[in-house]
Amino acid sequence: MKRIALPAVVLALLGAAIVSVVAQDKPAATAEAAAPAAAASAPTEVVCFESRKGATEVVQREIKPGVQNVKCSPVTGAALWYGDPYDGTVPMGKMPQLDIPENLAVVKPRADKLQFLAQCGTACHNGTFPPGFPKSNKPVPIPTMEAMLPDAKDLQHGRGRIWCLECHHNTKRNMLVDHYGDPISIEQPQLLCGKCHGDKLRDWRDGIHGKRIGDFTSTGKKRWFTCTECHNPHNVQDGARNRGFIALQPETPPQLPRGMKDASFEKTHPIAH
Repeated sequence: MKRIALPAVVLALLGAAIVSVVAQDKPAATAEAAAPAAAASAPTEVVCFESRKGATEVVQREIKPGVQNVKCSPVTGAALWYGDPYDGTVPMGKMPQLDIPENLAVVKPRADKLQFLAQCGTACHNGTFPPGFPKSNKPVPIPTMEAMLPDAKDLQHGRGRIWCLECHHNTKRNMLVDHYGDPISIEQPQLLCGKCHGDKLRDWRDGIHGKRIGDFTSTGKKRWFTCTECHNPHNVQDGARNRGFIALQPETPPQLPRGMKDASFEKTHPIAH
């Protein structure tokens, strides 16, 4: 009898151990199975561009219950409407002949979106000329730069009469440069572009050229879009097209509100003249 009882006790203990292990494994297996399902049900990230694809993308997110920071076009992927036009902005900084309080003229920083900016300013051009790097503005092949930035090999700016160091500081490569050789912040490209495009800088400053959003009263706060948010500085002629902007796909025409037969009321100005 004792010979039978001992194996039975051992089997019972082994069985209990196996049941315990299986019970512990079930939640893990359930969690592993639920993970792909949760990922599949997670909302897809919506990204739209503000002025130029590849330069001014913004990720749609909720800034307060029921209000998105931006509405993206399902047709073109462009930003159509802003829940907060100042989201992510900072004061623009000093601008010659622009007498506006700093808190009323804001821009959106782009340095963190420039892929090679940190690398150019610290890893390779940390205040020095790398061995073999040219010290003048005369164009020469630079295989490393051409591999990193294909536009540098066939620069479409200035009709072949300018080169990298006309715009980029020769030792502080994460900064731009003015006519006197002084550095310009990468966040103020308008000060660089105004070196050659003075008329466009004047028009941009006066609100004739470029894009702004925000409060359009005379003393209202506005977000200013800087030059490189709309123009690609390395390919302003747009490559083979050589004509500036890429044509944007048009949005669908606006529809009349339900119950309205036509828009003839718009032909009459609400204030008599």
